Amino acid sequence: MIKKLLVLGAFALSLNTIAQVSHGGQPFNWSDKHVSASIQVETLPAIDLAALAAEDAVVDQYKEAPYRFGYEHETSFDVQSHGEWRNLGNGKMIWQLGIVCPEARSLNFKFEDFYLPKGAELFIWASDREEYMGSFNHLNNHESRVLTTSILQSGSAVVEVIADANVANQVSFTITQVVHGYRPVLLNHFAEFDADRGPYGTSGACNNNVNCPEGAAWQTEKRAVAIILDGGSAMCTGALVNNTANDGTPYFLTANHCWGGVTTSSVFIFNHEAATCSGTTGPTDQSISGCVLRAKNAGSDFCLVQLNSTPPASYNVQYSGWDASDNNNVINATGIHHPSGDIKKISFENDPLSQGTWSGAQTWNVAAWDNGITEPGSSGSPLFNQDHRIIGQLYGGGSACSGSVENGLGDSYGRFGISWNTGTTSATRLKDWLDPGNTGQLIIDGYPTGASTAALDAGASSISNVPASVCGSSVSPVVSMMNMGSTTLTSAVIQYSVNGGSTQTYNWTGSLSQYASTTINLPSVNLVNGANTITVTIVNPNNSTDENTANNSISVSCNAVVGPAANLGIAITLDNYPEETSWDLQLNGVVVASSNGTYASAGVGANINETLCIASGCYDFTIYDDFGDGICCSYGTGSYTVTNTDGSVLASGGSFTDQETTNVCVTVGVEEWTSQLSMYPNPAQNEVQLIGLPAKAFIQIIDISGKVVRTETTYSSNVRLGLDALSNGYYTVRVMVDNGVKNMPLIVKK
Repeated sequence: MIKKLLVLGAFALSLNTIAQVSHGGQPFNWSDKHVSASIQVETLPAIDLAALAAEDAVVDQYKEAPYRFGYEHETSFDVQSHGEWRNLGNGKMIWQLGIVCPEARSLNFKFEDFYLPKGAELFIWASDREEYMGSFNHLNNHESRVLTTSILQSGSAVVEVIADANVANQVSFTITQVVHGYRPVLLNHFAEFDADRGPYGTSGACNNNVNCPEGAAWQTEKRAVAIILDGGSAMCTGALVNNTANDGTPYFLTANHCWGGVTTSSVFIFNHEAATCSGTTGPTDQSISGCVLRAKNAGSDFCLVQLNSTPPASYNVQYSGWDASDNNNVINATGIHHPSGDIKKISFENDPLSQGTWSGAQTWNVAAWDNGITEPGSSGSPLFNQDHRIIGQLYGGGSACSGSVENGLGDSYGRFGISWNTGTTSATRLKDWLDPGNTGQLIIDGYPTGASTAALDAGASSISNVPASVCGSSVSPVVSMMNMGSTTLTSAVIQYSVNGGSTQTYNWTGSLSQYASTTINLPSVNLVNGANTITVTIVNPNNSTDENTANNSISVSCNAVVGPAANLGIAITLDNYPEETSWDLQLNGVVVASSNGTYASAGVGANINETLCIASGCYDFTIYDDFGDGICCSYGTGSYTVTNTDGSVLASGGSFTDQETTNVCVTVGVEEWTSQLSMYPNPAQNEVQLIGLPAKAFIQIIDISGKVVRTETTYSSNVRLGLDALSNGYYTVRVMVDNGVKNMPLIVKK
């Protein structure tokens, strides 16, 4: 289980890691649940929560101000005079230092004079052994000699270095800042906070998660946007921007007024968004530490930095296209941002923008948002025009939520076209950095995915009405089609097949405007017994060629039981940590059904009831606990029961370690063949013969402990089974066919 304490203690592990670009590996002896009592510990002073709350109540009202979630302790814990080096006796040395912030909800750190030689790795792990950051190694060295970290969900942590003995004396750093998190950092750790709080803050109820349906057209652009953390504050928002070389240089655009808080040691967190429209939290593990200032100018309130590291491919980032023409022809606009430090949101202005000024800067003015707003923490976020290109970054304004609706006020964004070439030097304009080849281009699309919209683009977005487990030989899929092109769709051909077989076609006609969706009920398709894959492809939009084939095809898998089927019931009462519990059902080592991950979204002590349609046979049911302490009885009274069609209990329990497996046999009914089946000799010495088998049968020999010691598939009515490998004792011979199973006792006596 995940057990939270604010002391260094003995706890079990979870391999959850969050950090900047890290390089794998684990802290020393990570599988050990215990923490050495010999680790030196530095305890920082308690903080005045009442005073901080009073300050936050004032500052949180201003859009230009960041969302503060932590108090910044200035420290000077260096590797030379704090902590302790120990020899591990295997050519390795280890250094550890414990840091405790009483009653802190989270910790994050700043290292200065940071240098790790090759052969050295740094980890930071929560003292409850729940999570860790790292490893960091020589690849994290930077000319600034600064490393800043993301968030660790604990009030006490251990900083650890493991180094080859011959380079340990070259390790250098001083921990100069420890941030004591006092406002929520991860919602699921702090259930006492309101449900609308995101990991770094809370935003108004009229905001839209970027993955709501209205954000469907902006799934490419959202990947450029990141939240900026510095010390104990979620400072601002910004976005990666492309350059005319299309080379992925990590230039990042935010606001000039943000630079007072954003520093060269800030942390940039990408893809911090809820997966669903109603979600309230998202990942925080895709981050980059540090940046270099390239240009800024108050005349259009822009700031361009270059990230210290290029986001790795696993982040799947986008470099936004932009329009520096400054033409006053913006007919609608979209903003993507992190209001009040919250998960990623999206806002829409459906009317033309005007040009003007805000606090001395030349701006694009949004008169009033039509859907969504901005808040403190949104500053620096990109404003996109109707062509999905950046035209500015947020400076300020009066928009806010009034309950669950917009307050009718607007915002002002520094104009990209003014930022482009109004400054007199490379340090005061964008042109020198974003047009390195001096091509003269004023409008470019994104990289690696272009921002321009195809005219004809019919996309297959989902397949529904296909259960993961199907009782029967057919199913009627429903496909959802979205018009991603600028031209209204009036016709398309839907091609579909099962398991790569013959392709069927369905002709659709209708009227579908850009970004609108429709569902299409396809005719029934025939399934085979076992695994099936249904593939749907949309072609010939408007009797022409689709200009973007990347989104044309989609597939869904299901397991079908064709013929007699049994219902297997699975009932689970979860313990206090549902995010650790999962299960699967296997047949001959192949997973035929599962929980599809843990029950993280279920409540503490929730009751789970599943009914599976499966063929007769014997399966292995396994229940798992990620923490290794079962679901009963130290942290809740969880239990599980597996039942047959008639309600008889096949497996049950709750007290185990990391997993428990039980062989369960389900039957639909044993037909006449069982009365014709015979086995002799019995007792047997070297072999046993089965007579009267059906056309196909699966045979197991199971020892007294329940272990399967032999398996065989036969297509003959008579079969001989050799017993030379078996010891004397009692066994069960299990014969399984499509419509039943029979168990027969066998004695081996040599």
